[in-house]
Amino acid sequence: MKKFKFQLETLLKVTRMKKEDAEVKFAEVSRRLEEQRARLTQLLEEMQRGQREYEELSGEGKTLTVGRIMTYNSFFNWKRMQIEDQQKLILKTREEKQRALKELMDVMSYLKSIEQLKEKRLQEYKDLMLFEEQKMLDEIGLQLYMRHA
Repeated sequence: MKKFKFQLETLLKVTRMKKEDAEVKFAEVSRRLEEQRARLTQLLEEMQRGQREYEELSGEGKTLTVGRIMTYNSFFNWKRMQIEDQQKLILKTREEKQRALKELMDVMSYLKSIEQLKEKRLQEYKDLMLFEEQKMLDEIGLQLYMRHA
């Protein structure tokens, strides 16, 4: 009895490797996105601390020098720029994550179709082997019947 050999086994292995690569890429992009979100949270907290500090210094009856006001103004502008840049980076990374997810889903779908084809071919092989075995048993049975008849 010959052994089952799937003709597309190499393609199946390559596709599994592509799936693993796509999973790694998706995980990496997801991790980067979370880091970027954490960085945005940190920047927003720094901005709020600066605003509270400015409000405390400029509170009831307190006077601020022009230099200090300009320093805070520069700080707030700088933080706003950092926050905007971080938000743009997050949007870009989200798009990258969506592309990585689509690629992963495509590879998984392709892999599933190859695996289904392999299962179908294996079932066809088993059916053929069963048919050949049954045919051989029938021939043996016929020979035994003819000898005893």
